[in-house]
Amino acid sequence: MTATVVGMQGQQPQVEIGKANPEGAKYRKLWDQSAYRAVSPGERGLPRLLAHMPLTADSQVIDFGCGTGRAALKLFQQKGCAVTMVDFARNCLDPDVKTALTEHPTKLSFRQHDLETPFPMTAGYGLCTDVMEHIPPDKVNRVLANILQAANRVWFQISTVPDELGSLIGEPLHLSVHSYSWWMEQFMKLGCTIYYAEQFPAHILIYASAWTPVEEVMARGHVNIEHEVKREQIAHNIAQGWKTIEPCQVQEHEEVILVGGGWSLDSQLDTIRRLRADGKKLVTLNNAYHWCLNHGLTPSATVVMDGRAFNARFVTPVVEGCKYLICSQVHPSVFEGLPKDRTFIWHDADTRTFDLLNAQYGEGQYFAIPGGSTSFLRALPLLRMLGYQKFHVFGADSCLSPDKQHHHAYAQPENDHNWIFPVTVNQGKVFYCQPWMFCQAREFHHMINEMGHLFELELYGDGLLRHMLETAASLPLTVVEEGGFEYGTRHMDTVSVSEGTHGDAGG
Repeated sequence: MTATVVGMQGQQPQVEIGKANPEGAKYRKLWDQSAYRAVSPGERGLPRLLAHMPLTADSQVIDFGCGTGRAALKLFQQKGCAVTMVDFARNCLDPDVKTALTEHPTKLSFRQHDLETPFPMTAGYGLCTDVMEHIPPDKVNRVLANILQAANRVWFQISTVPDELGSLIGEPLHLSVHSYSWWMEQFMKLGCTIYYAEQFPAHILIYASAWTPVEEVMARGHVNIEHEVKREQIAHNIAQGWKTIEPCQVQEHEEVILVGGGWSLDSQLDTIRRLRADGKKLVTLNNAYHWCLNHGLTPSATVVMDGRAFNARFVTPVVEGCKYLICSQVHPSVFEGLPKDRTFIWHDADTRTFDLLNAQYGEGQYFAIPGGSTSFLRALPLLRMLGYQKFHVFGADSCLSPDKQHHHAYAQPENDHNWIFPVTVNQGKVFYCQPWMFCQAREFHHMINEMGHLFELELYGDGLLRHMLETAASLPLTVVEEGGFEYGTRHMDTVSVSEGTHGDAGG
């Protein structure tokens, strides 16, 4: 069974390079001594860890303070999962672990990194054994937060007694020796969910997560326009005499280039031009209209559904040969200046507004479009109703660019200050998303399950939606514990979610 998790808020942290930790020299000395390698607490504790952590070959794990690397190597050997080993002493790894790094480069990796600085990576799972007791007291909370931010669920093994091997270099090693209750208090201060905890004579085990359910985050979100505003705009727009969209015969030999605004567009320009030159229809979503015009591509049609006033800029200037497919919920300014002969109004399948449509058109005399909360997810059923079945989809990434600097292929300030969090698909590849992107990905999965037999889709680019199709990944709506589906996101205060049928901000 696959699993998907959503991570903690904020931009991907940056590593402070060249800021030496004085503790590093201590451990570089220790790893040069064979006596310090004799015992690997992480390796010894793997059976108990595996009894609680549902790892598969698709899982991605970070070993925080990996030491010899023997625990990471055994995890890979037993479960086939990908493990990133992290330590600030480069000479820590055992020889056979170094060999395994070269033999299995796609599954095993080592990263030299100081746990006192945030991580430039995320994973579904983590382990941190025989590490926290070595952290200086004033750095404990920082290190703990960094680790819990980098992985959804983390297995901690922490010693509660003084060390015995500091005598090898004449310095103490266990700098933070505390009781079970003290450590539990630190986890609770970070808002952790504790899945398992147990106290032993010389150490404690804690399996925890600081990520909270995404449903809680979505509940804090707000729709793009309030329902009463939506009703007012629909009532005004449907009274203006615009042509309505009606079902058409299947056009078996026609193909559509459907262009959203995702960051991957620029890398696909040549492909779009080639397909357009082959005579395929070109349909744009929101501000992708301008992107196409700016690159010498005239759309066959454009689709707008978001209810906010700024969307009016997405349909100007009016160009010859383009049809304007506008949802009845848009701000009335979107319709201003559009040609009556080439503009068609359509309606989303929100039953709370059917009374308005019934009064205007007559009950059963209009065709409501089902689908998700974004223009892309409505455009597919809309165009299918118009008879199109095969789609070449561009710019439907549903994630940020890999450097997290771009949410669209063009400037769109309405999306500049939204929350960002990592999404790990099948405990594997990590994508960074804004809330509306994650919402779209979940709804896309649902749409494909319900309506996938009606479409033939080819997605281009390296975004989240294409990855989901290629790997048969899923982002279901329910939570199933232990090996099932997981969601989490770290303490977001307010998010703007394209909920229900209110559309995205030009995606």
